Amino acid sequence: MKARFSAVAAALLLAALASAAAQTQPPSIPPPWMNTSLTPAIRAALLQSKMTHEEEVRLVHGYVGTDSPWLPKGYTPAIRAALPSSAGYVPGIARLGIPALLETDASLGVANGGHMRPGDQATALPSSLLTAASWNNSVAYQGGAMIGQEARNKGFNVLLAGGIDLARDPRGGRTFEYSGEDPLLAGIMVGEAIRGIQDQHIISTIKHFAMNDQETGRGLMSANIDNASMRESDLLAFEIAIERGAPGSVMCAYNRVNDSYSCENDYILNKVLKQDWGYKGFVMSDWGAVHSTVDAANNGLDQESAYNLDREDYFGDPLRMAILDGSVSGERLDDMARRILHAMFANGLFDDPPVKRPLDVDADLLVAQHTAEEGIVLLKNENDLLPLAAHSRSIAVIGGRADIGVYSGGGSSQVIPIGNDPSQEILIGGAVRQVAGGQLQMPKDTIVLDPPAPLAMIRAAARGTQVRYDDGNDIANAVKLARSSQIVVVFAHQWMREGWDVANLSLYGNQDALISAVAAANPRTIVVLETGGPVLMPWLDKVGAVLEAWYPGNRGANAIAEILFGKVNPSGRLPITFPQSESQLPHPVIPGTDGTRLLVAPGSRITPYDIEYTEGPNVGYKWFELKKLTPLFPFGFGLSYTTFDLGGLSATGGTTISATFDVSNAGKREGMQTAQVYATPPGGVARLIGWSKVDLKPGETQHVTVTADPRLLATFDTVGNVWRVAEGDYAVTLGSSSTDVSATATVHITASTIKP
Repeated sequence: MKARFSAVAAALLLAALASAAAQTQPPSIPPPWMNTSLTPAIRAALLQSKMTHEEEVRLVHGYVGTDSPWLPKGYTPAIRAALPSSAGYVPGIARLGIPALLETDASLGVANGGHMRPGDQATALPSSLLTAASWNNSVAYQGGAMIGQEARNKGFNVLLAGGIDLARDPRGGRTFEYSGEDPLLAGIMVGEAIRGIQDQHIISTIKHFAMNDQETGRGLMSANIDNASMRESDLLAFEIAIERGAPGSVMCAYNRVNDSYSCENDYILNKVLKQDWGYKGFVMSDWGAVHSTVDAANNGLDQESAYNLDREDYFGDPLRMAILDGSVSGERLDDMARRILHAMFANGLFDDPPVKRPLDVDADLLVAQHTAEEGIVLLKNENDLLPLAAHSRSIAVIGGRADIGVYSGGGSSQVIPIGNDPSQEILIGGAVRQVAGGQLQMPKDTIVLDPPAPLAMIRAAARGTQVRYDDGNDIANAVKLARSSQIVVVFAHQWMREGWDVANLSLYGNQDALISAVAAANPRTIVVLETGGPVLMPWLDKVGAVLEAWYPGNRGANAIAEILFGKVNPSGRLPITFPQSESQLPHPVIPGTDGTRLLVAPGSRITPYDIEYTEGPNVGYKWFELKKLTPLFPFGFGLSYTTFDLGGLSATGGTTISATFDVSNAGKREGMQTAQVYATPPGGVARLIGWSKVDLKPGETQHVTVTADPRLLATFDTVGNVWRVAEGDYAVTLGSSSTDVSATATVHITASTIKP
């Protein structure tokens, strides 16, 4: 899309900036909306009542900030100098003391505009998928609080965080930014991260609303799914997260939902979000996701976030004209402004504005490392190859740029990490990747490696053991090193980025062949995977151990070394199913492609298309159970260096399910177990209804109770607009994954309805 940025628009922006910067004398008596004893709703209403329509239009009309990688050409030097460094900007209104909105991309850390501000770095959290793999609410909260504080210290007051779209397709380019395939797990983990952010007096978004479950053709495709299935899956994840985290803003997505663009979709924005859920905050658009004025405003969009990336300026002069001719009511404009003000008051933007300060780098890096330690998943450990002894005879480290850093995902979430060295980044200038049936052109981009280097951390942990490195580019050389070493650690990677789905789940390049050859030469081979999501493992039977490290962030290398050498007992559990092949997925070929490239119409224009999500609410492990498929690794799976017993299950029914049970550490090491409870309605498939992650010393037992949210047992009745729990006998399963069964029970549930 070619952004329009006229001389008139430039003049208006400069005028708005000048107004926002103007200094006014504070009144002797504070205005009533500054009374902190009043509720955010009352304060917002008081302030909005004093605004002119022109001021309200300014509040609902945002600009691309100077840190955006898509900076419009119309940004003159004067505008660049006047605009703050941010991904997005909404000027304040000095007359009423309304602060400007200074927005930065987030979720994985303060994503500070790529390389537009050389030397500006922030703590890179691990991927959201890794955080979800911790199954630990407090880990999610602490990560959110850390990036919220860093945002404040950098002068921002809005974080474009909270990615939660379900992983309907593990090839989705933003899988690493989201929190897996289950609505309960994703909803709780993302909700806790948002709560952590906003406790720092920062507005957080939740995104991308809704059904942005793949990147291929995201601006053209229509995600088609019946409303009941959507309420029971993707929308349920949003609902749970909004209840827990109360995000100030919901960001609507690029894609269409049932043929209507997300940012002008009356059903999801008005009917579901604002009416059924009673959401009080505001809906902001994704950058370039607006397609109309009247439909967008009337159907629920409250703010055009970056008008100069849209095809037209929809919420500027066109909105003014729509107010004048009555096609958008003045009351609707009042509501748009009031919702924005409500989010600002609820999150302290008036009462506790950010002040620029140095980052507490050491403390923040510890948060990132602790997150990685809890979310890295041990997938295989044959003959207890791990943990490694501190005094092995020799260790070979092979591949994965392990001499530089750990991989991170690309796109708007990209954090320039603490300790970044631009000279060690990987430029992938449109390289061609071989895929099944042809070739696929990779986008031009830069892969950022988060320091420190795993090689350095392994050498430090090995305490003088000989550690040698080979980059893995020449398989024969790598095999030679493997044969002459006692232990081999192979680092492998799968790179994902926003805007581009991976063509398949194979490790690209020669990595599978490298691992197979090295493992044939030395069966004491450990594979460390740095991936955005699931990958295939044709070499799995040949290697001794596999560690899924995801994108582990700043000090992810420290966490990997701590786990390899046993200082940390791995406790991560998969938040997403690992299939044996793409043929097991609901859509074996990515919709909108022929398996190698986008489908295009004559004249090389990309054709709008539909995705039919006929799997409905059966996402991930539910699909595998429904189709009786055996995954490579099931949802919830993960190993430990100790062993656990789960038993003593007792479950009660009635209006919901309550399960009590014991978790015991039967091994010789302290460790954490994630006990998972699933329920199967009559004639249905199992659903996760709760879990508990417990830290136990050897021989210790903990008694746990899990009570299900009744919505997890229900189906959604779109005619009656209620959740309906069917009467009948429900199977309850206790285990350590979606396929593990340690204990079972049956309970009787009475019929009930729940209003949304």
